Amino acid sequence: MLSPEEIRKLRPRLDAQIITPADAGYDAARAVYPAGIDHRPAVVIRPDRAEQVAQVVLLARETGMPLSVRGGGHSTVGHGVCDGGIMLDLAHMRALDIDVATRTAWVQAGMSAGEYTVAAEVHGLATGFGDTGTVGIGGLTLGGGIGYLVRKHGLTIDNLLAAEIVTADGRIRQVDENNHPDLFWAIRGGGGNFGVATRFRFRLHPVRSIVGGMLVLPATAEVIRSFVAEAEAAPDELSTIANIMPAPPMPFLPEEQHGRLVLMATLCYAGPSEAGERVLAPFRALATPLADMLQTMPYSGLYPPEDEDFHPLAASHTMFVDTVGAAEAETILDFLQSSTAMMPAAQLRVLGGAMARVPAEATAFAHRQSRIMVNLAAIYEAADEAGVHEAWIRRFADAIRQRDHGAYVNLLGDEGPDRIRAAYPGRTWDRLRAIKAKYDPTNLFRLNQNIPPGVDG
Repeated sequence: MLSPEEIRKLRPRLDAQIITPADAGYDAARAVYPAGIDHRPAVVIRPDRAEQVAQVVLLARETGMPLSVRGGGHSTVGHGVCDGGIMLDLAHMRALDIDVATRTAWVQAGMSAGEYTVAAEVHGLATGFGDTGTVGIGGLTLGGGIGYLVRKHGLTIDNLLAAEIVTADGRIRQVDENNHPDLFWAIRGGGGNFGVATRFRFRLHPVRSIVGGMLVLPATAEVIRSFVAEAEAAPDELSTIANIMPAPPMPFLPEEQHGRLVLMATLCYAGPSEAGERVLAPFRALATPLADMLQTMPYSGLYPPEDEDFHPLAASHTMFVDTVGAAEAETILDFLQSSTAMMPAAQLRVLGGAMARVPAEATAFAHRQSRIMVNLAAIYEAADEAGVHEAWIRRFADAIRQRDHGAYVNLLGDEGPDRIRAAYPGRTWDRLRAIKAKYDPTNLFRLNQNIPPGVDG
């Protein structure tokens, strides 16, 4: 533990913003997106360049203090903030340099997906991230990145050309297919296990506008089954995210529908408007829409403003399934109707397309042939309700589980080593452990979905 005197001496040494428990901004600095996380780091350090990050990494090595790395603060278990250790906050690392001619961008890892998207859109360009604008691009990218362009342009990591990363020895490494290719492979899906990513070089795609937005339909088994079937049959230009949930009291929904189960979908057709209207027509025809906001719009319109005061308590489970037919749809409806949570939900993301055309061994994200990602959630009000909703989530997952037992690391909670193994099946796990042993043999970067260093055998 650093004493107040030692922290005082750090300020000129690190040349970075340092926040301690005695400072007025401490509680705001340690806040993260999920509720129920009250970790108190000994010090919060906010660098603005890789050299400062390297100094913080070496400080953690010297002191033996826990080191957490915060990007956007959206980790479901609060990995970005630690108790009694050093919290490395990338909030000041938001520089973006777009090269329109080469359709590439260098960006620091503290920028949010929404900020990057708005800036790139000025040039009619986009990189696909996730489904939430306030998520930091650092953690999202390192885990894979499954969003509104996944079928058209692949995962976020499929558009990662290079990265700057500070490893556990304090070295600043430039990694790509030719420089430290093993490390470049590992950070494309392996999470924050291998160092602090400080900058990324992304490929940008021409996306001047999309056809899409929100479509709300009554949730029946046939609507759910048909929605999934249409999403699977659609061209790669269309990516969809469908949430089956009780209708919230939104002003654009009829009051009599509030609380009833609906299918609330966000659709994104990344192609010409006329073709997009044709592709979206079958979705509109599944049932009389309760709300139809599908239109030609800027891609950034898929990242609406968010409530900064929303910090949910939630139980959740991420998984993959091969099919959602009539039987699975009925099971989903039955479970949602049985929940006592404030807001239960089942999210369905049909995958495939460009994501599936990348070989499974090309990156540390190994779920290239997974067909549908399912995320189950129960948002509740009081901490003492957790056990009830976690048990409901487990039963729900067991009821719809099929032969694909994989997991998406970016949506894992605190679920134990077996679930981390599920994110990295087969030889992927062995390869990651060997690379971890090479670059972080003491497991300095352990506040994450951890891959321990070593070689199985």
